[in-house]
Amino acid sequence: MKPTKIRVIAICLFTHDNCILVFQAFDTVKSMPYYRPLGGEVEFGETTEVSIKREIREELGQEITDLHLLSIIENLFEWEGKPGHEIVFVYDAHFVDKNVYRKKELVVHEEIETLKASWRSLDSFNEYHRLVPEELIPLVKSYLRAF
Repeated sequence: MKPTKIRVIAICLFTHDNCILVFQAFDTVKSMPYYRPLGGEVEFGETTEVSIKREIREELGQEITDLHLLSIIENLFEWEGKPGHEIVFVYDAHFVDKNVYRKKELVVHEEIETLKASWRSLDSFNEYHRLVPEELIPLVKSYLRAF
């Protein structure tokens, strides 16, 4: 089955104590969990900066500051047995409310479901517990080393 479109998404690498904030989901076809930084699809007429601010506000009810673009990744993947293709704008930012960094888990409100986000170290990701897009690993490693 061919992909129907290329999605443009924006995600944010929030970091704290050498960890990144990610939500966990599950691919039922692969029978494996996966983890992704928060963010989502860029809407028509919206810049990626506006998109990531909106997504974090919708998902967590939080405002962000100090936003800057780290990288752009082309992500070809398979999810739930179907091919996918995304252009991923990867941002860095900080939460305005510093109390967010003290929480071990955060509730993420998606359109049709509620997920949990948590702070995870890079060492916690492996072939079973995958960070996606997979091209994020070297980016996050170099980014965390800078701090």
